[in-house]
Amino acid sequence: MPVELSILDLAPIGRRQTAADSFGASVALAQRAEHLGYKRVWYAEHHNMASIASSATSVLIAHIGAHTETIRLGAGGVMLPNHAPLVIAEQFGTLAAMYPGRIDLGLGRAPGSDQNTMFALRRDPSSAASFPQDVRELQGYLSGTSVVPGVDAVPGKGSNVPLYILGSSMFGAKLAAAFGLPYAFASHFSPELLEQALAAYRAEFTPSEVLDSPYVMAGVNVLAADTLAEAQAQLQAVRRMRAIGLYGRRIGASVVDATDQQADQLLAAGMAAHVDQMLTFTAMGAAADVRNYLTDFAERISADELITAHHAPGVDARLRSVELLAEAMLQPTQSR
Repeated sequence: MPVELSILDLAPIGRRQTAADSFGASVALAQRAEHLGYKRVWYAEHHNMASIASSATSVLIAHIGAHTETIRLGAGGVMLPNHAPLVIAEQFGTLAAMYPGRIDLGLGRAPGSDQNTMFALRRDPSSAASFPQDVRELQGYLSGTSVVPGVDAVPGKGSNVPLYILGSSMFGAKLAAAFGLPYAFASHFSPELLEQALAAYRAEFTPSEVLDSPYVMAGVNVLAADTLAEAQAQLQAVRRMRAIGLYGRRIGASVVDATDQQADQLLAAGMAAHVDQMLTFTAMGAAADVRNYLTDFAERISADELITAHHAPGVDARLRSVELLAEAMLQPTQSR
C-alpha cells in the first residue's frame, strides 16, 4: 500500500518578510496541498523564534481552515505542558465544530523554545513530568468522559478529535504504545533515535478504542526542484538559515537580517556538523530523486505516513517542491 503523504508547515518568516506574509504563504501552501491530494497539513507550536510564525497554533489552523475545504489540518504539535488540558480541549473542540472531520491534535511535551521563554510562558520546569496524566485528562474532555468531576469542555465534549503523540525520544514512543495512539517521530530535525523508537513503539503497542495496530508517521525534509543544481542551492540556503537560527545570537544576527557571509562564518566555525546532523533525513533533487529517496526511507522504517517539511527559501520554491513531490508520488503513474 502506498505511503500517505502530508506536510508540516512551520509558517516561516523569510528575510524582509512579516508574519502576515507568512500566513498568506501558508494559505497558498494548504490550498495547493489540498488540490494535489496530500492527506493533511500540520502546524507546530514554537515560541520566541524570529523565523517561525506558528506560535498561536490553533488560531493559525482556524485561519487556514477558512480558506480550504477538505484537507485535514492540525497541530504537529501543541506542546501540552505549556497549557491546561481543558483550554486545549476547548480550542480544538472549537476547531472541530468549525471544520467537522478535518481536525487533528498532535501532542508534544517539549517547551518549544528555550529556558527564558519557558519562564515567559509561566511554565513550571517540572510540568513535562505530568504529560501522560495531561494527555489522559485531555482525552477525557474530548471524548465526553471527563476525569475532572463536574468539568466539561464546551466546545470539545464528544468531539473525539484524533490525538497523536509526537516525539524524538523513547519516552514518546513508549507513551504512544501504552495509550494505543498513533506516533509521529520528529526525524526531520532529530533523527538519532528514529529506528530504536519505532521498534519500541511497535513492540509495546497496546490496541485501544481508537487504534487497533501501530500507526507510524515520520518527519522528513524535502527539497524538490526542477533540477538537481537548484535543489542543491536550496539546501545550502537551508543550512545557512539553520546556522543563523541556532547560533546567530552569538554574532548578533537573526534569520531576518543575517547575511550569507555571517551564516557561512558560523558553518565554517564548526556549526556545520550539528546543522547537517539535523538534516540527516532530507530528500533533495529533481522529482525522481526525491521519489526514490522517500520510497526507500518509508520502506526502511515501514512508515504508514510521511510528514514532509518543505524548507526551500521563498514561497514559490516551496510550492514548487510540494507540486513536484505530488507529481512524483501522488499522481497516477502514467502521468509521470
